[in-house]
Amino acid sequence: MTIQFSFTIFVFIATILVIFWRPRGINEAYPAAIGAGIIFLTGTVSRADIADIIDKIGGASITIMATIVMAVILESFGFFHWAAAKLAALAKGSGYHLYWYVQLLCFLMTLLFNNDGSILITTPILILLLKNLQLKPYQQIPYLLSGALIATASSAPIGVSNIVNLIALEIIDMTLYMHTTMMFVPATIGLVFMSWLMFIVVKKKLPKRLPDSAYDIEEVFFTKNFHPLKETKMSLETKQKRTKFMMKILLFVFLMRCLLFVASFLSIPIYIVAVLGSVTLLIWRWYHLRTNPVDILKKTPWHILIFAFSMYVIIYGLHNLGLTEMLVAFCEPIVSGSLFNASFIMGGLVSFLSNFFNNHPALMIGTITLTEMGLDPVALKTIYLANIIGSDIGSLLLPIGTLASLIWMFILKQHKIHVQWKDYLSVSLIVIPISTIVTLLLLFYWVQMVFA
Repeated sequence: MTIQFSFTIFVFIATILVIFWRPRGINEAYPAAIGAGIIFLTGTVSRADIADIIDKIGGASITIMATIVMAVILESFGFFHWAAAKLAALAKGSGYHLYWYVQLLCFLMTLLFNNDGSILITTPILILLLKNLQLKPYQQIPYLLSGALIATASSAPIGVSNIVNLIALEIIDMTLYMHTTMMFVPATIGLVFMSWLMFIVVKKKLPKRLPDSAYDIEEVFFTKNFHPLKETKMSLETKQKRTKFMMKILLFVFLMRCLLFVASFLSIPIYIVAVLGSVTLLIWRWYHLRTNPVDILKKTPWHILIFAFSMYVIIYGLHNLGLTEMLVAFCEPIVSGSLFNASFIMGGLVSFLSNFFNNHPALMIGTITLTEMGLDPVALKTIYLANIIGSDIGSLLLPIGTLASLIWMFILKQHKIHVQWKDYLSVSLIVIPISTIVTLLLLFYWVQMVFA
């Protein structure tokens, strides 16, 4: 092992530790960028490598940021308050019903946007709702935790719901259409199982009956932002109009999501469709609210781009110094023996690496390793999707395994909500390993049935 390789490993581990520690609440993009800068200055990654990295992650990054912009725009329309009010109404006073509606909301938001965007949307919605219901902290945590877990895990069914998944698709040369064909059914069934298992685990902590809302969440927002001089309550007709308006926005987002798959199938760069969608929604917002689009520049979490790019630079450095060759030598005998064993071992390996080093570098390392094994197309794609399950679901064993979970914890801290590791682990240690295994099984047998 050379000194340069040892130093690069040291930089990588130090970067990960600072990201997890986050002294004084430092943004995770800063240590990642510093680590990447050091790797570049040592010559481990060349300018040609940087150009190759930009080419690989450019389209994926633009696509993800465009969908996050859509998520940020939703807040301007009052979607958060509207959704919180609808959740309370749909639950009809049942704490159990509320659990399932929270699961459905988080699943749909990830499918419509992405896991990071979903966390940015659903966490504030749940905080609004739970505080309005005046639930005790121990009663709030099961809703917040289960919602975050399902929102993050729901990036598995379609590749466009996670920036690291999209980057890996570029490396593996796999279309969104093929990813969805092979993954949507087993991953979705796995998520339903995961939700059911979480319900069994947290059921005792959920209130059977919900307290009455302290105030009308929807009315407070719209009166404050759109009718500041109007003191009378919103009429039923007004609320119905707002519901129709929100449904139109969600329908538009859904149609844009569908167009991404059409573009992928027709070999059209999907980032073009994503950007057109976000620009259209910005124009729509300006028309209705006359809001200057400059505020989006401030609200959009651009640091996600810096984080993804920087982590990829570090991983590329490790790749250049022979890490991938070492992993290929270790994994190739296992992978070549049995597709069943390979799926479980590689999925388990990425799960392990994700929980200790974050899922961004873990999936990147796993994907680059697979491309150098000379596997046949079906085996390559199946094992890659097993890696995705490890990266999107298996990574949730610890609260530091994904960027989305780091964002979730940061949002909770901002709202002075304290979720301790024991609260998280009391659910994840039971739910995540079993759900990961079940989903890997479902993937293997689904691929055997459809592509045999």
